[in-house]
Parts: sequence; structure tokens; C-alpha cells
Amino acid sequence: MDLRARINEQLKEAMRARAADRLGVLRLMSSAIRDRDIAARGEGQPSPVPDEAVVAVLARMVKQRGESARAYDDAGRADLAGKERAEVVVIEEFLPRQLSEAETEQAIAAAIAETGAASIKDMGRVMAALKARHAGAMDFGRAGPMVKARLG
Repeated sequence: MDLRARINEQLKEAMRARAADRLGVLRLMSSAIRDRDIAARGEGQPSPVPDEAVVAVLARMVKQRGESARAYDDAGRADLAGKERAEVVVIEEFLPRQLSEAETEQAIAAAIAETGAASIKDMGRVMAALKARHAGAMDFGRAGPMVKARLG
């Protein structure tokens, strides 16, 4: 079952179960995906967008909510931070499993070997290769410094 179908099925189940918080998050996800489809049509890309683009949309939503939760924590609003973190849990159900530290190291080594990267100047090519293969499954905020250390 593709990602869209899973999200729609979970949305229906949340309606039946009257799970208001979960339903709200699923509706936000569905809306963000529809927005991406509309943007893709405007750019001349195929619509609906493939699962890889949907994963990117969901990963961006997780990142936004993580940043919001930190901002709420800094402002002393633990209640709102908790709500953001609860939304992240729901969204992450639909994302691929995150790579472990060792798996990330292996993926970086493979990307460096594949691209023939030899210096820090080649970091962009390595990161592009990683993003093409591991979108949604790798934390690129952590991977960037690891690539830099390997190439530097």
C-alpha cells in the first residue's frame, strides 16, 4: 500500500475512533501532500507526486514541529511543546525507519566511494547522493558534519 493510501486509511480510522488529536495531524499531513501535488502541477511535474516527495513533505513537517517544540520549551510553554512532540510521533509512523549511527557511517562511506570524492570540495556531490538514496531515513543535519570530517 502506498503512503497516501496508508495516510487516508489511518484518517478514516481516526474519524471512526473519534481521536480528535490524531485526526487533526492526519488532516494536516493530507493537506500538505495535496499542496505539494498542486505545486508540482504548476512546475510541470507529474501529479500526484511520488512517495519520495511525500516522504520529503513529512520529513519537513517533523523538522518544523521539532523546531517549534524547542521554541516552546525555551518560552516555558511545556504544554504546547508536548503537543508538537505528539504530532511528531504521529507523522513519524509514516516515515521510513531512521538509520542508526553505524548505518549512516556505512552510507556515507558508500556515497564517498561512489562519487569518487577526495576533498571537502566534493561534499555537495556526496550529500546529493545521500539525499537521493536516503531521503527521510537519514538525519542530514548529523550526516553533514560526518561527511565533512571524512573528507576533511
